[in-house]
Amino acid sequence: MTDRETGTWLYAVAGELDQPLLGSLTGVAGEPLRIVQAAGLGAVAGSVPLDSFGEQALRRNFEDLDWLGRIARTHDKVVEAVVRAGPAVPLRLATVYLDDDRVKVVIQRRRHDFERTLRHVAGRTEWGVKALQNRPTAAKPVARTAGDPPSRGAGTAYLQRRRTQLVARERGERFAAEQAADIHSALSTRAVDTRRHRPQSQELSGGKLPMILNAAYLVDDEAAGDFIRTVSDLEEEHEAIRLQLTGPWPPYSFSSLEEGTP
Repeated sequence: MTDRETGTWLYAVAGELDQPLLGSLTGVAGEPLRIVQAAGLGAVAGSVPLDSFGEQALRRNFEDLDWLGRIARTHDKVVEAVVRAGPAVPLRLATVYLDDDRVKVVIQRRRHDFERTLRHVAGRTEWGVKALQNRPTAAKPVARTAGDPPSRGAGTAYLQRRRTQLVARERGERFAAEQAADIHSALSTRAVDTRRHRPQSQELSGGKLPMILNAAYLVDDEAAGDFIRTVSDLEEEHEAIRLQLTGPWPPYSFSSLEEGTP
């Protein structure tokens, strides 16, 4: 395989790194991992074939959810190994550069951004919290049978019932949103930084309840226990909300950098 047939997949950027840190880990293409040094920083990288990991190939392969899940798990496994060793900036999935020299140029150009992010995430971990609207199922209206006499003003009564149902639903959604805002505010006081992501649709999340909050919290490691207890307490206090806590995660939500064109 020639150099032109491969690109450099980037996993994470950290401070000084030693090769033994990576142990026997392999990357998304089963490739051995290496450390690309530049500007006093180390980037964990691997060579990947462009016929599977080039721009067009990735666009095609991302439609294969099994393939995508496998690649994401491998990428995360490498990132987690780096994060366990110390502060690191995890790169988004499918960050591919032309070669190691291009990686060095990016690190040198964005050195201050990487260093600032490393200081920000040091000793801290990302936790995710999703709030679901735990609303009861509305009762089905009783249908009129063929033998029932038509009621006078049935159309008007139907429209009134529909209007009442819509108003009740809007009030319920507004109340749940207010509770979600209260929960986010309370959790934000237990975190050093937060990110609110777009709530996932029920089709994407696979859940039966609508999501009204999808947030990430950067929490001091020594305060993680208090954060977890706070999530539990808040769920008990808000009957209309069901909370889902995930983590700990590498600080993906707090490490996004616009690296520019590979």
